[in-house]
Parts: sequence; C-alpha cells; structure tokens
Amino acid sequence: MKIKFAIKNLFMETKFKVGDKVSWNSEAGRVSGTIIKIHTKDFDYKGYTHHATKEEPQYEIKSNRTEHTAAHKGSALTKL
Repeated sequence: MKIKFAIKNLFMETKFKVGDKVSWNSEAGRVSGTIIKIHTKDFDYKGYTHHATKEEPQYEIKSNRTEHTAAHKGSALTKL
C-alpha cells in the first residue's frame, strides 16, 4: 500500500501560484525565476499554441538572470 501511495504522489503535479520562485531545466542548464502568470486555457505564446486546463495549467515564468519569460507545465518546475 505504501508503494502505491508513493507512486501516486510522484506523478501528482504540484500547483504553483503567482510569485512562487521555481526552477526548470533548459538547453543552457538549470534556470530559476518567478511565476508571473497562470494559464488555464489554451494560449498563444511566442508563435506557438500552448495547451492548458484548470487541471493542468501552464505557468509563465520570468527568469531571474536574463528577465526573459518562458511557459512551462507544472511537471517541469521545481519550487525553490
């Protein structure tokens, strides 16, 4: 029973809120930033349609180092 619970928690996506400090992997390595917007519906971002729902939102994040923005699913983010 404990194993089943641990596996379920492993795949549960963490919910974040605006202002949370997070990090994620990019081509340039580990990046950190602050969540500035939460998308719960499909949206266009940098020429691409990103799919988001209330159950699986996408987060817009401003990099601490470069101040560029990125959009990621919660499963790609780690809360700092």
